[in-house]
Amino acid sequence: MPQPPRLVVVETAQEADRHAIVEALVAYNDAAAGRPSGFSPVAILFKHPANEATIGGIWGKITYDWLFIELLVVPQAWRKQGLGTKLIAAAEDLARSRGCRGIWLDTFAFQAPEFYRRNGFAECGRIDDHPRGACRYFFKKDLV
Repeated sequence: MPQPPRLVVVETAQEADRHAIVEALVAYNDAAAGRPSGFSPVAILFKHPANEATIGGIWGKITYDWLFIELLVVPQAWRKQGLGTKLIAAAEDLARSRGCRGIWLDTFAFQAPEFYRRNGFAECGRIDDHPRGACRYFFKKDLV
């Protein structure tokens, strides 16, 4: 039997290590599910009007017919102007164009649970007291 791998807790996570883990997990999932996951990172970006720097948007991934929104931010200076709703609409269009059944995400109580509810998302889970004294919500929106 080969020598077992060495367990290492690193102080600073490296993107190359994340990539190696994702690659191994996607390969396992594809084999176990009997079909490819369709894993695909996605981004919908806000660019600064003066210099085209990325200043916000959505970062996520598509796997098994669902878009997961990992990160969503509207720059502070442009909040309350409908840009978040435009981001969600663009994410829905992207998800539909890629054959997704729905979109899911998580958010903290101090972030935007009401925003997601207003945009048609339904709560499908929560972790109370995470972070302490608050709540983490999980939302989904069916597209079919």
